[in-house]
Amino acid sequence: MKITLKDEFPSIIDVAYSEYKKYKHISEIMSTDLKYIEQERTMLEAAKSMGEHHIGSLLVKGQDRPLGIVTERDLLTRVIAADKKPSEVRVFDVYSPRLVTIRPQATIREGARMMIKQKGKLVVTEERRVVGIVTASDLIKSLPEAPETSVLVKNFMTKKVRAVDSEEKIIDVAKLMGKERIGSVIVVKNGKPWGIFTERDLLSKVIFKDGSLEERVEKFSSSPLITIEPDWSIHRAAKLMVSRHVRRLPILEDGEMSGIITARDLVEAYSV
Repeated sequence: MKITLKDEFPSIIDVAYSEYKKYKHISEIMSTDLKYIEQERTMLEAAKSMGEHHIGSLLVKGQDRPLGIVTERDLLTRVIAADKKPSEVRVFDVYSPRLVTIRPQATIREGARMMIKQKGKLVVTEERRVVGIVTASDLIKSLPEAPETSVLVKNFMTKKVRAVDSEEKIIDVAKLMGKERIGSVIVVKNGKPWGIFTERDLLSKVIFKDGSLEERVEKFSSSPLITIEPDWSIHRAAKLMVSRHVRRLPILEDGEMSGIITARDLVEAYSV
């Protein structure tokens, strides 16, 4: 990404807006379009609902408040990696009853710290009512241009990058992701990094559309790769993620894959 004059010499308005974002509240970035599922439903139904709405979690419906939360990671680790059929597993069997809650008046910085410390999406509550939810993607949209966001991605990237051949079956790739608790793999074609396959691809491109898990992973991967360099700032990486609607960026150094950074990694960098 080319650095512009605006980046080098921000206007007074730009600086003022950046200062404002430092104190932005969770209520300003949370999603209020909450999606629920009954605990008696199957994980196949949960996966299709998440895939349809392009989200990674559903609140489990209770009488007065949610019973808990079920996520795309639950599908991978507790169903597919365990050799179970999503159509035969109930949401009740895998959802987490622990909700990470936060007040709508909390700042973005407080939200970032809580997300990393508690390791979960943030459920926004007010007077015991759930009023919103905040994901890592929501947080990075509002990262201010503060000194802490000028740190480099190489200090927070994951150096171990899992790669699979483009000919591998989706079911095998999904099991690998579930067993290793990772949200994506780099897809290699003709010996070179060609694309990326994510847990969201599994939900939205395969399960929601009744695709076969026996298909080759290449068919449902995203290509070409959107890559960055290790010396990028986390703020610059966040801006690219938001503009390209992705949550992961592979990192190339001298033409070689040296790591990957996720939206959650950027939140962690900001929260330190």
